[in-house]
Amino acid sequence: MQPTPITKELKTKKIENQTFDEERALYNIKDTEVINCTFAGEADGESVLKEGRNYKVKNCSFSLRYPMWHAQKFSLINSSMDDKTRAPLWYCTDGEINGCKIDGVKCLRECKNILVKGSNIVSPEFGWKCSDIKIEDSTIDSMYFLFETNNVEIKNLTMTGKYSFQYMNNLHITDSNLDTKDAFWHSKNVLVENSVVKGEYLGWFSENLTLINCRIIGTQPLCYCKNLKLVNCTMENTDLAFEYSDADADIIGHIDSVKNPKSGTIVADSVGEIIEEDAIMPCSGKVIIRQPEAADGTNGFTLKQRNFL
Repeated sequence: MQPTPITKELKTKKIENQTFDEERALYNIKDTEVINCTFAGEADGESVLKEGRNYKVKNCSFSLRYPMWHAQKFSLINSSMDDKTRAPLWYCTDGEINGCKIDGVKCLRECKNILVKGSNIVSPEFGWKCSDIKIEDSTIDSMYFLFETNNVEIKNLTMTGKYSFQYMNNLHITDSNLDTKDAFWHSKNVLVENSVVKGEYLGWFSENLTLINCRIIGTQPLCYCKNLKLVNCTMENTDLAFEYSDADADIIGHIDSVKNPKSGTIVADSVGEIIEEDAIMPCSGKVIIRQPEAADGTNGFTLKQRNFL
């Protein structure tokens, strides 16, 4: 996946230092740079840049609904969209959002091949039903962030909001800080590396979820998972973890409690409580307490092993 924003310098017309407020004011523009313009006013027109092709918007401000629907080969650079820009970008392809501040609800819907970089976004329902999305060096506050979106790469994202990354397929996150609840539910093929993941009920019903070098914080994480893998992770305030999951987990430090893992092996330095009760399915997972290094330099694993049968 490689977003393909406009890379060559446009050699066609420029629209500069103007104000537009009528409906479809710049409808179907092509090969155009729009610079230092304002999209706001009494006419309160919708869809000001609808159906544009191969255009660049730079240093502009928006305060009208649905401004950039069906855009193709576009760039939105160093611009702002306030909370009146409801559903600002839908059905767009091959675009770049760079250095922008966006506060419009439902930003990005059914879009494909979009790069978001260096931007600050507050948008409930951001990025639904999209594909081939890349997000870098940004801050995003959103509920149901990237719902049912596929083929996503994220690097250096600070994200807040409940119910993120649900029903996603093919997601890679690195070097990010995620403060969220019910994240990754029903997701498939997700890799999270070198990140902080904070929130309740992490990863339930996921398939092929892998976390490497991550800090995991919050109650009842990682239940009902298929093919769950944790490598060199830490867990804080994580009680009732791994219930009914197929898990292979290598945890550095302490887990508050582990309950009825379905299968696999969970290794940690300590576990506050291992709970074997009220299982509604056969549970054969292993919990192994890593032993301190002995004087001869060896480690022990078997003395503290607990099997669920």
